[in-house]
Amino acid sequence: MARPITLFTGQWADLPFEEVARLAGEWGYDGLEIACWGDHIDVSRWDDAEYVQSRLDILERNGLKVWTISNHLVGQAVCDDPIDERHHDIVPPRVWGDGDAEGVRQRAAEDLKNTARFAAKLGVKT
Repeated sequence: MARPITLFTGQWADLPFEEVARLAGEWGYDGLEIACWGDHIDVSRWDDAEYVQSRLDILERNGLKVWTISNHLVGQAVCDDPIDERHHDIVPPRVWGDGDAEGVRQRAAEDLKNTARFAAKLGVKT
């Protein structure tokens, strides 16, 4: 296969993952780079086999593959200084917690570890 043509789902995170996958399949994409926000991937569910399989099933139904996932919004909260309201708007509530800066950093780091765990469950190396 030539280089696969993929669509990043981040700019489509206001739509359900199922809908984005359907559209991408209809438009002829080979696969998706899946954002870890909206309902596309919840990395806190990396150890929920049924949930992981549901993402793979959506891809398969639409003739798509996944080569990479992205959680760069949470990644910004790992080392940013200061942690402030801008982060509150881009990280999930489980990462924001009470908004204490060091707590946000620690939870963001754990979320990125879970991103790698989820990627492995999908067979993704990036």
